[in-house]
Amino acid sequence: MEKADVAFCTLIFQAVEHISNILGPLLIVEFILFFLFIGLTLEKAFMSTHRIILGIETSCDETAAAVTSGGHTILSSVVWSQVATHHPYGGVVPELASRKHMEKIVPVVEKALADSGTDSNSIDGVAVTCGPGLVGALLVGLSFAKAFAYARGLPLTGVNHLHGHIAAVYLEPDPPPFPFVALLTSGGHTNLCYVAGPMKFEHMGQTRDDAAGEAFDKVAKILGLGYPGGMVIDQLSQQGDPDRIRFPRAFLDKTGFDFSFSGLKTAVARYIQGEKEGTLRIPDIAAGFQEAVVDVLVQKGISAAKAKSCQHLALVGGVASNRRLRERIKESAQEAGIAVHMPGPELCTDNAAMIAAMGYHQLRKRKNSSQPESAAGERWRTVLDLDAYSKTSHSGRLGVVR
Repeated sequence: MEKADVAFCTLIFQAVEHISNILGPLLIVEFILFFLFIGLTLEKAFMSTHRIILGIETSCDETAAAVTSGGHTILSSVVWSQVATHHPYGGVVPELASRKHMEKIVPVVEKALADSGTDSNSIDGVAVTCGPGLVGALLVGLSFAKAFAYARGLPLTGVNHLHGHIAAVYLEPDPPPFPFVALLTSGGHTNLCYVAGPMKFEHMGQTRDDAAGEAFDKVAKILGLGYPGGMVIDQLSQQGDPDRIRFPRAFLDKTGFDFSFSGLKTAVARYIQGEKEGTLRIPDIAAGFQEAVVDVLVQKGISAAKAKSCQHLALVGGVASNRRLRERIKESAQEAGIAVHMPGPELCTDNAAMIAAMGYHQLRKRKNSSQPESAAGERWRTVLDLDAYSKTSHSGRLGVVR
């Protein structure tokens, strides 16, 4: 219970004791029943507030909208991918991403509302990704969310994209109990954090250079496999021998929780340069590279859970959909007596359901949120003041939002 709740309950019990001395034991029973009725009524009203959330995500190259209930049930989730648009360029082109978001944001939100069986009148609040991400792309979703919330008179909350990835695990049928350690690994981020509550994140470690997913994409480009590289390397590595080519593992300080993948990428490039043309076995290179990344992620993740005496570890982010990583972390966690929680692949990659899930908790606590019912002069100032940001403060540390 919150401190305020404890203080309130103490006050009520003191009042009940005082009244019992005045009215006697019979009337006090009626008094208690009355308070129970009021308490249940208030609880029901509180739980219904901000229950149905519209989430919007446009931080990179997916235009996504979703509707969730209670922060744990997905009513709909729509994702429009731009892979075909960016594939010829070997990576995401920010200007093209922004333009595609502008084209698709309205139909994607409309479909999310239709698929959920609700309409705009049923929405209790709006959650939107504010960053980190591509600023131009973020502004499309943020501007739409502001307009939608303003027009409907709804509260709006800005969600940190990384917090959203962690919240994806809240949407699973068996989410981890608090506290747990989260290993977040994606195309733009690789972080470890201790999660003490729905919105309580303690930074433990992060990448010092390339993210794991970024290394996958760059190595795929070196190998001529195209974009995006993560899925291609995952599939191709099944045909190769992960032990035939042993690439370096950058553990840095094995007792610490920071990561580094740029050296591994360089090692792959130099290996290819040193081999004779026509002798390269691409599947073996892919498998060896993937195994090097997985080794580091698994070792750091398990070590972090042990350091915090946590019996639960969550694996989230786009790279969490990697087949080999999921296999290895399950095996290692089982040996260590740690339970692993992983969202389904559709919730690992960027989506709006995870943003709505995080937004639900923020709206309940009024964190990073507008409140339309505030004083008339200030009614919408906080809504319009929400801004996009490309990076989280302190080089992406999870616990700090700009």
